[in-house]
Amino acid sequence: MTQMSFSDAEYAGKRKQTRREIFLAEMEQVVPWAALLALIEPVYPKAGKGRRPYPIKTMLRVHLMQNWFGYSDPTMEEALYEVAPLRRFAGFSLARGSVPDETTILNFRHLLETHDLAPKVLAAINSYLTDKGLLLRQGTIVDATIIHAPSSTKNAAKARDPEMHQTRKGQQWYFGMKAHIGVDVESGLVHTVTTTPANVGDVTEVDKLLHGQEKTVHADAGYQGAEKRAPKRGRTWHIAAKRGSVKAMPEGELKDAVKHTEHMKAAVRAKVEHPFRVVKRQFGYQKVRFKGLLKNTAQILTLFALSNLWMVRRTLLASAGEVRL
Repeated sequence: MTQMSFSDAEYAGKRKQTRREIFLAEMEQVVPWAALLALIEPVYPKAGKGRRPYPIKTMLRVHLMQNWFGYSDPTMEEALYEVAPLRRFAGFSLARGSVPDETTILNFRHLLETHDLAPKVLAAINSYLTDKGLLLRQGTIVDATIIHAPSSTKNAAKARDPEMHQTRKGQQWYFGMKAHIGVDVESGLVHTVTTTPANVGDVTEVDKLLHGQEKTVHADAGYQGAEKRAPKRGRTWHIAAKRGSVKAMPEGELKDAVKHTEHMKAAVRAKVEHPFRVVKRQFGYQKVRFKGLLKNTAQILTLFALSNLWMVRRTLLASAGEVRL
């Protein structure tokens, strides 16, 4: 029998479950581990004459916790030593050996980036949700959000990230990149993600955000003319009218009818804000964490894939409970 460390023994004896523990327990059950491990296994280093690599499942769990809790590589290493629930979720025990250092954690992330596995992670999770009947493909909502980047030039290069750009929204200027998403109308789940510098217009990405099977497309006023950029027949476009044009209409029944129609459009589009809220508030992703679009795109794809699981976790847990019964 393996001897427990003092911290593990103290953790095992406590009574109350924290919100973090509840979250990890839920994610343990809803993440499609087998599908994700099958993506990574072909490119993961095999044991050789050197130091034996950590198990793939262990490193995948560490990588997902980094995204869920917004840890940097060194902070993730320290958290594994200090926080028992994280250590337990990853499958470590201080009594049985060390946890991966920050370089090992960094190398695993680089492995995923090098082999462009983030899009496949999103596809694998969406395939899993489709099999569960949770991701339908009758309609798409498109939208974009700005992800801030450091605008300061007080760094070694004395310059901003050249792949990030500034843009104006209303009277406010922002510097960074944009995450563009296509969301399922029925479930609110993200099926497609693209990224661009912040100065790229939303409407230019619309064709890339459609999977081709949708019958309806919903978008805000920033997508005026989008139907000309994605001219496939058979789609019905519901694009919001510009606020100024509605406001300029003379008072009367026609204006009331247009305002009612715009309100109904907005009620449908509201679902596209849910993934943004999860990524920015639940997972704390307010600013880019790396330089360049490539690394940040890999993380953004992973975050939206995990946001899909988060948003339907109750349904997945309930269906799992029904199966067990």
